[in-house]
Amino acid sequence: MYELGKELFRISIDVGGTFTDLIAFNEETGELLNIKVPSTPKNPEQGVIDALKKFKLTNNETQINFMGHATTIATNALLGQIDLDIPKTALITTKGFKDIIEIGRQNRAEVYNLFFKRPEMLVERKHRYEIGERTEYNGKISTSINEKNLNIIINELGREQVESVAIAFLNAYANSLNEKIVSEIVSKKFQYVTTSHQVSNEYREYERFSSTVVNASLMPIMNRYLKQLESQFRSIGVKAPLYIMQSNGGLAATSSIIEKPYTIVESGPAAGVIAAAWIGSLVNESKVISFDMGGTTAKAGTIRDGIPEIVPEYEVAGRIHIGRHVKGSGYPVRFPFIDLAECNSGGGTIAWADEFDTLHIGPTSAGAYPGPICYGRGGTQPTITDANLLLGRLNNESLLDGEMKIFPEKVHTSFAELGKKISLSPHETAVAVIKLANSMMGKILKIVSVERGYDPRNYVLVAFGGAGPMHVCALAEELQVKKVVIPPNPGMFSALGLLTSDLFHDYIRPIIKKMNSINSEEIKKVIEELKLEGSSILIKEGVSKEKISFLPKADLRYLGQGYELTIDLSNFDTDAIKSAFHNKHSDIYGYSNLSEEVELVNLRLRAIGEIHKPKIVTTTDIKEPVPFEQRRVFFEEIGWGDTSVFKREKTKWSTHVDGPAIIEQYDSTAVLYPGWIAKNDDKGNLIFRRNLT
Repeated sequence: MYELGKELFRISIDVGGTFTDLIAFNEETGELLNIKVPSTPKNPEQGVIDALKKFKLTNNETQINFMGHATTIATNALLGQIDLDIPKTALITTKGFKDIIEIGRQNRAEVYNLFFKRPEMLVERKHRYEIGERTEYNGKISTSINEKNLNIIINELGREQVESVAIAFLNAYANSLNEKIVSEIVSKKFQYVTTSHQVSNEYREYERFSSTVVNASLMPIMNRYLKQLESQFRSIGVKAPLYIMQSNGGLAATSSIIEKPYTIVESGPAAGVIAAAWIGSLVNESKVISFDMGGTTAKAGTIRDGIPEIVPEYEVAGRIHIGRHVKGSGYPVRFPFIDLAECNSGGGTIAWADEFDTLHIGPTSAGAYPGPICYGRGGTQPTITDANLLLGRLNNESLLDGEMKIFPEKVHTSFAELGKKISLSPHETAVAVIKLANSMMGKILKIVSVERGYDPRNYVLVAFGGAGPMHVCALAEELQVKKVVIPPNPGMFSALGLLTSDLFHDYIRPIIKKMNSINSEEIKKVIEELKLEGSSILIKEGVSKEKISFLPKADLRYLGQGYELTIDLSNFDTDAIKSAFHNKHSDIYGYSNLSEEVELVNLRLRAIGEIHKPKIVTTTDIKEPVPFEQRRVFFEEIGWGDTSVFKREKTKWSTHVDGPAIIEQYDSTAVLYPGWIAKNDDKGNLIFRRNLT
């Protein structure tokens, strides 16, 4: 059995829109090795293999015993952003309910758009099959499965060359017997079968049906991707087990992901927030806002008491408007997701002017290929990265410690052309692009803080992503944040999150009973059953029993409410549970009603398999911060000026650096604004603070 935490090298690989990042953690020395290679959007696994080959080329005598991976292939497949067709998927459902995935909640994403179209259905209407079965709301089966009718449907599925089958019946959360019977029979003919009770075992038929269809649509794609990836690992001598980051911030083995690929639709962004929570614990900060600006998007999340904020549902492949996910524009999935706000403002986001000569940025990104103009890969449209280069903030000769040559010649020309449309000079246009990008990113930071009822002035901002440290000072000033933490390798930080996360599996059991009609023993019995299920999976994934822990929760509401609140279960006493619910309701809505009946909707359990975390190796090498060059850089407050440029090395500065300054390193560049100071802490982090003297 594989024992986590005893490996010589642990590898994590995060596939982003522009770069694929690899971090190798040496268990003996504590050293972190970093590798960046261009992503290959049309063939995402190639970037993973390229990074791994580059690591093995210089470390060919090492042993790799753990592989962590974050990927956006599931989301990109649903968005149509990669060269993968959604496999032909069918839905078998209760007679009279085949249109539920199309009717939905009748939310209109664009209320005043007469030509609005809902997302394309993942299952065509002709591939939705009804069967005469019925499970009542209380779990009683009033109509059983007629196998003769089922076989007629199965024969039709074969004629239609269906690849994946979703099975979702009315009230299956109350009793899944009919789904299990159909699944057992269908599985004899089809490899990919998904049942709703395995995916989303809770009431709300539309969301449960939608989650099931999304999972069924992704199963063939993720199966082929992960098996091909593991096969290529073996071909280059890597035999370590592969673990995938889920949207809830936990890892899971590929065997689990192949069965439930809907759990990884926000895999990459989740890894960054987990890493931000970990770095917050290292610097003794319990309130953290994570800010991740990569090549295509910028994302923000909130961490309180070391735990990222979670939402129970997400709309996959939906539209985003001013940082908010537009209801009714995507495919609802019921699964715990790390709560993120995002906008199309990454380093590769394209700046353009419309027919009214108004400046815009995004939503289109230059991606990895052709990328920003300065990358010299054929890009012709100005991006945020190009704007930073034109303003002197980026090295105009090379990036990645000289590995990546920069071609600044055409950047000025592109901004001159864009500037003509909006009546600005090339440099004024670049400033306008930066300000517009900062405005968009400032909004998403406010969404996860101010709009959630949290005062950002009481939080620390952790900035990462290749472009995050360049923009963080401007954003911190807008939110009046006094302290910024930039981790040792911000451009690789999401990959680091894969090494700081544990294995998670979330389970749910519907109850839907008044609290007055249920006792503590009933609650305890359900939780114990979920614990057995969770521990058996974790043990199969290589976790020893002493490393397994559990986090029980309960969904409650006042009788008659449409939505519920989730509370932690510190014990199973029903009075204590009701009291905790009243308190949370008061905290969130400003009131509670102790005389109202409380209803227990669901019991939840998170099974956690603890993984040994990397330890930051502190340095005793202390040096005076000495700039290696002076560069003309533009800052909004003071304009152009000669600015000191420093190299961020594996040493601790003996004193602080006063802004304005530029701090370069292998995977990112940090821009220190006037009125700010920068220093190192004993964990290797770069700390920015407002200079209040």
